[in-house]
Amino acid sequence: MGILRDDGRHEVTLTRSGGGVFEITLDGKLAWSKKANGRFPDERELRALITT
Repeated sequence: MGILRDDGRHEVTLTRSGGGVFEITLDGKLAWSKKANGRFPDERELRALITT
């Protein structure tokens, strides 16, 4: 995909889980939860998460 790059400022982790759960953590904090939001983030939202 090419949009998750190491910029030296943040640690982005995608963690596999069961039951359709998809979570993105940023610097150890939950930044996006598919379960909570009911969907995957789009590219614009994902970029916003990792550039703030």
